[in-house]
Amino acid sequence: MDESRVRNEIVSGNISLGIELGSTRIKAVLVTDDFQTIASGDYLWENELDNGIWTYPLEKVWDGIQTSYATLALQVHDKFGVDLKKIGAIGVSAMMHGYMAFDKQNELLVPFRTWRNNITGQAAEALTKLFNFNIPERWSIAHLYQAILNNEDHVKNVDFITTLAGYVTWKLSGEKVLGVGDASGVFPIDDQAVNYNKEMIDKFTSLPEVQKYPWSLPDILPTVLPAGKKAGELTADGAKLLDQSGQLEAGSLIAPPEGDAGTGMVSTNSVKKRTGNISAGTSAFSMVVLDRPMKAVHRDIDMVTTPDGAPVAMVHTNNSSSDINAWVGLFGEFAKALGLQLKPDDLYGTLFAESVKGDQDAGGLVNYAYLSGENITKMPEGRPLFVRKPDAKLNLANFIKTQIYSAFAPLKIGMDILLREEHIKTNVLVAQGGIFKTPVVAQQVLADALNTPISVMENAGEGGPWGMAVLALFCVNRKNGESLEDYLANRVFKDATKATLFPEPASVQGYDKFIDNYKVALPVESEAVKSMKMK
Repeated sequence: MDESRVRNEIVSGNISLGIELGSTRIKAVLVTDDFQTIASGDYLWENELDNGIWTYPLEKVWDGIQTSYATLALQVHDKFGVDLKKIGAIGVSAMMHGYMAFDKQNELLVPFRTWRNNITGQAAEALTKLFNFNIPERWSIAHLYQAILNNEDHVKNVDFITTLAGYVTWKLSGEKVLGVGDASGVFPIDDQAVNYNKEMIDKFTSLPEVQKYPWSLPDILPTVLPAGKKAGELTADGAKLLDQSGQLEAGSLIAPPEGDAGTGMVSTNSVKKRTGNISAGTSAFSMVVLDRPMKAVHRDIDMVTTPDGAPVAMVHTNNSSSDINAWVGLFGEFAKALGLQLKPDDLYGTLFAESVKGDQDAGGLVNYAYLSGENITKMPEGRPLFVRKPDAKLNLANFIKTQIYSAFAPLKIGMDILLREEHIKTNVLVAQGGIFKTPVVAQQVLADALNTPISVMENAGEGGPWGMAVLALFCVNRKNGESLEDYLANRVFKDATKATLFPEPASVQGYDKFIDNYKVALPVESEAVKSMKMK
């Protein structure tokens, strides 16, 4: 689409805004109806420990959204010479799960408890047994039930619980809704009804410790909507909240809010049965759209849904690339001390390229990239830890290879359940996330780790907010009876290109040796958690 036509689309409002609140970055992208990104803005943030709870303050939520939008609007003005006043459709996505509880006055009762907290083990175990369905510690219902078991005073005042994406959408539209994919990380979904599982709702409601409260679970949960349904409109107050300049008009269609897993599926064209995707960033998760039910309940496999309600097996790890970023930052400081000013892409590219020279098993080095607790390996808290025997081969190549290997280690352990125990088949696994912006290296490591071909699309580093913008466009442009699967395949990704790497047998064996060392040394990580107490 040429610049003149883009300008006309902006003026007429034939554009879509996708906003995603990720773990380390809030990003907004503006997309035309042919799915091309024309402007973007972002805001870096980090979760904070507040009395032992990982959280993000609400003021930073809005500071990040407003900053990202203002940057995007300025780009539009500078590039196309027009002000951003009308947006046809808006969609919000965010990191899934967690706990945001509000009272009747719409006040947050306790600080936002994010997915990163491993504080609901008792509740998660009890609900898993009650439902005969895996309830991870991250899920909203586990947080609510743990608060009940802890006799937390705020529970009696709960009027509404939601996710981060649901909260932002509520403030922009006034509607208390969730997309079904995001809702599937709040409470189990009946994929036939595309709604919360009624039988499990009844079981929860019947618990004596729940019955003493004045609210009913169905009344405090958000309404569930599949992709393509209208979730409301941008209100005048919502427009002012989003655009502090006051230029944005109300009335934009609001799409059902989704989680980052759902936008990952959309941005990698992975909503069809037997397709899957992997997203790697602060956390990592793999999603496989099932063509048959699972044989058993696995505590390390989440059962969630696509944005249109199809069942998905999900392996979620709390940690992935944060430790790599920390070490690369350290090498950046060293380079600066030598008088070298290296751009981040050059720094990552140089170090990742060096890793290829390392031994297939990373020389016997082991690293635990645990900034927070890790559910897959049953670590309640995080202690980043680098471990080696005296006879291990410590050099730069092996050290960097170990960092990349460790970013995928918990994911590998979880995926082995799907691939080796459940024998789940996939036609394709598409990877996305910042770690794949450096070409080939991390993609090949992942292929070797999972012994599965891995594809990367052109938008590997920027999938989430773009995927949400596409979901918003689906609400506007969907034809009668058109499924999300067909919309993506026939319109969005019709001419898409992707690069596929296949596992290399020697590297597969090397990674397996690394993961054996990783498992053997887990008691060292456990001892670090016990001995090095958090303040």
